[in-house]
Amino acid sequence: MASKLVPLAFRSASRALRVQRPQWRAFSVSRPARSDNLMVHRDSPENNPSIPFKFTEQNEQLIQEIVSRYPSNYKKAAVMPLLDLGQRQHGFCSISVMNEVARILEMPPMRVYEVATFYTMYNRTPVGKFHVQICTTTPCMLRNSDAVMKACEDTLGIHHGQTTKDGLFTMTEVECLGACANAPMLQINDDFYEDLTYETTQSLLNALKHATETTGAQPGAPGLASASGAEQGSKGEAALESQGRGYATGGVKLPSPGPLSGRVSCEPAGGLTALKGEFWGNEKLRTDGALD
Repeated sequence: MASKLVPLAFRSASRALRVQRPQWRAFSVSRPARSDNLMVHRDSPENNPSIPFKFTEQNEQLIQEIVSRYPSNYKKAAVMPLLDLGQRQHGFCSISVMNEVARILEMPPMRVYEVATFYTMYNRTPVGKFHVQICTTTPCMLRNSDAVMKACEDTLGIHHGQTTKDGLFTMTEVECLGACANAPMLQINDDFYEDLTYETTQSLLNALKHATETTGAQPGAPGLASASGAEQGSKGEAALESQGRGYATGGVKLPSPGPLSGRVSCEPAGGLTALKGEFWGNEKLRTDGALD
């Protein structure tokens, strides 16, 4: 019997001598995000609550039409179109724009801030006259969007998230813009420019530079083009002229939105490869010769 109790006694004694370690777990600290565009607001000379903002009379009428689409007790659902309208008027979605939208829709300002900081389409810092957004998602990447990015950096002298010193161009790298059949592409303000190469991207940007300098639209620039601007514009116009795309206004040639490879839309670049023979039935096709 004693032989059976001895091991039990030794086990009990060893357990009593064990040092009880404190039960604790270290907190993991995420790496601080050191960015110029954090998801918080910091007052700056061009973006602070003391800067007044009011919608124009025309936009006030648009707001009434937009809000009328929603039930009166759900008019806060119009926060996104109103933020977009304020951004188009003011140039970017400032804290004053957000506060005015909150006042009109009778909702807490924090709810408006949440929307504006969640969607990347709302620019919470000032952007240039031309907001160049380069798509680098998989379809564009596979068709050498790196060359488009490099052309923008070489031509504008800036990198992702930066604005040129003259306030004319802002360059941003974005995710898919939905024009994968015409990759690689970029968006400038509301327009898509597709089927780009390094050369056509440079020609596009130089043509826009030349147009703004010639018409005097560039901030702080004289009305006449400088020698360098004229030279850049002539190169850009020559490259676009060979593709048959563009339109003239104010004495300058501007590129038309869409493919810059000669395509009209997203049709096969090498022409039709199927559905070229006679059909078996009585199908009705276009008769304007576009499919010949």
